[in-house]
This record gives sequence, structure tokens and C-alpha cells, in this order.
Amino acid sequence: MSFFSFCQWLENTSLSSAIRESIWVFPIIETTHVLMLALSVGLIATIDLRLAGLVLRNESATEVSGELLPWALGGFLTMFVTGVFLFISMPLKCYNSPFFTIKMSLLFLSGLNALIFHLTIFRTMAKWDRDRVPPFGARVAGFLSLALWMGVIAAGRTMAYRF
Repeated sequence: MSFFSFCQWLENTSLSSAIRESIWVFPIIETTHVLMLALSVGLIATIDLRLAGLVLRNESATEVSGELLPWALGGFLTMFVTGVFLFISMPLKCYNSPFFTIKMSLLFLSGLNALIFHLTIFRTMAKWDRDRVPPFGARVAGFLSLALWMGVIAAGRTMAYRF
């Protein structure tokens, strides 16, 4: 089954119709998605800015990420679930939107950036944890994360207004 065929099938399900046609369900899902986006990306941005050495320079990078990351991940998980329901409500529109493809690609790259950071630079954090200016790799990971999340947001918002 092709992805297009899957989207056609999904759009014709009762769940898709129920979300899409509900006067309350779709707006609640979308509002929750946007609020969790603000929570998650706002906290990730704070961690990224610390990694870049631009904010909270007197706080350890471990403490900043340790305090904020659980909340950011909770927000991301909720944002992911609501995003799945938004996709279920209009899969063919998503399939035909280049902004959806861009958003998903940037989300993938953002996750890849985080994975590479945690498998490499994060392992040496104890050595530079309190440095006002983190090592080059940490700064690159932070700036790259910020840029990727800005792209995710821009593509997502553009997608919402181009349906």
C-alpha cells in the first residue's frame, strides 16, 4: 500500500471524519498542539541557548537541561500525540502539502541532531558543564537545534494557513 493510498483510506475513516467535522474536538486538539509547541520548544530553546553560551552562563549546563528537559519531553510527547490526531483529521491535505514534508524532514533532522549530541558531546559535559562558553560542538548543536525548530514552526504554521 502506498502512502497516498493509506492517506486516502485514513481520510475516509470515521475517526478522521469525527475529528474534522467536530465543532469542539478539532479546535481542542489544535489548541493543545500549539500550547505544547510553545512549552516544548520554549524549554528546548532555553537549553539550546545555554549550550550556545548565550544565556544562564552562571548555571551549569547539566542543571539547566536536567530541570527543563523532562518538561520539554512531556510537552513534546503531548505535541506529538496531538499532531498525529491533526494528521488523522486531514491526511490528504497533509500529503499534498510541501510544507508538511518540510516540517517532517526538519523534525527528523532535529531528532538526529539531538541524538548525535547525546551520543557525542553530551558524554563529555562533566568536563565543560560550568564553562561560560561551552565547546564548539555544543554551541553548534545548540544553534542547529534552534534553527531546525524555527523551521519546524514556520513550516507548520505555513501548512496550517495553506490548506
